[in-house]
Amino acid sequence: MRSLFRLAAGCAAVLAASACGTPPPPAAPAAAPRPVPAAAPARVTAETARGLGADELGRVPVLMYHRITDRPKSVYERTPADFTAELERLAAENYVPVTTADLVARRLDLPAGAHPVVLTFDDGDPSVFTLTPQGQPAPGTAVRILLDVAAAHPAFRPVASLYVNESPFGGDERALRWLAEHHFEIGNHTRRHTNLRSATESAATAAIVEGDGLIRQAVPGYQPATLALPYGAQPRHRELALRGAGYSYGGVLLVGAGPAPSPCSQDFDPVAIPRIRSQSTGTDANYGSTHWLDVLASPTGRRYTSDGDPATVAYPRSESAPAPACASVGLAY
Repeated sequence: MRSLFRLAAGCAAVLAASACGTPPPPAAPAAAPRPVPAAAPARVTAETARGLGADELGRVPVLMYHRITDRPKSVYERTPADFTAELERLAAENYVPVTTADLVARRLDLPAGAHPVVLTFDDGDPSVFTLTPQGQPAPGTAVRILLDVAAAHPAFRPVASLYVNESPFGGDERALRWLAEHHFEIGNHTRRHTNLRSATESAATAAIVEGDGLIRQAVPGYQPATLALPYGAQPRHRELALRGAGYSYGGVLLVGAGPAPSPCSQDFDPVAIPRIRSQSTGTDANYGSTHWLDVLASPTGRRYTSDGDPATVAYPRSESAPAPACASVGLAY
C-alpha cells in the first residue's frame, strides 16, 4: 500500500512540473528504518532462582483424556463441567500448557514461577474436537472449552497433544489441518489402536507406520513427533516405539499413573513417559489428576517450577545433578 501511495504522489509531481514546462526534481531515496535491537533476556542467578523456588528438575503432570460427555460411563470420560473445572484449577495454580513435543525437546520457555502441564487426548473422539460447518471448534468439545478458558486466562496457552487413529474426529478432513494451523500437536496412536505388545515386531512396525502415514497424508508437510501407546502397551523391543523404518519420534507416552520426570532429569526415559488419568473421584482416584495435582502443590511435591530463563536449568542443590544433555546449563542453588 505504501509503494502505491508513493507511485501516485510521483505521478502528481510529474504532471504538475510538465504544466510549468520544467522537469520534476529527482526523488530523494527513502531512508531504511534502523532495526531495533532485541532486548537481552534477563539471566537468572542462584539468588533469584532460590527466591522463585525454581526447580527445573521437578515433576511434570502429563494429563490423559479420552472423551467429554454429560454422562460418563467409565473413568476415561469426563463431563464438560469437570473438564472446565480442571483447566480452571490449572490456570489458577500457574500451570502453562505445553505439548508432548515441547516436553521431549526441552522447549519449556515459561514465565518465572510457572509450571508446565501437558494435556493429551487419545483416540480422536468427536467429543474432544469437532468443527462446525463454519470451521470453528464446536461448543462443548474439549478444544472449545480449552480455548474459552485460555481466553479468560491469557497466560494459559491453548495447546494440547491429540493422538489419533483412523478417521479421527468423525472423519472430518478439515480437522487435522485446523489443529496443525492452530499449534496443537497431532500425535500417532496407530491406525487401528493396535496392542503393540501382543503384535509381532513386523506387525507393530506396520501399525506405527500406518498411523504416521495417515497424519502426513491429512496434513502435507507435518511430521509427527511423538507416539501414545494404545493400552499403554510397549512393543517387545521398547526402542521400536521410538524409531523404525519410516518413522522416528522424540517421545513415547504410557498410560501411567503418576507425573513425568523433567526432561532434564536423569530419570527421564523418552520411551516410557508416564501420564496421569484425569479423574477426581471413584475407583483408583488416588492415581487420578486431582490427587496428583494436590501432591504436586504440596511443599514436598517436587513440581517443575520455571526459573524464567530458557538458557539455564535451575534446581535445588539437594537434588541429583541434571542429565548429561542439560549438565552444561545447570544452575544449582
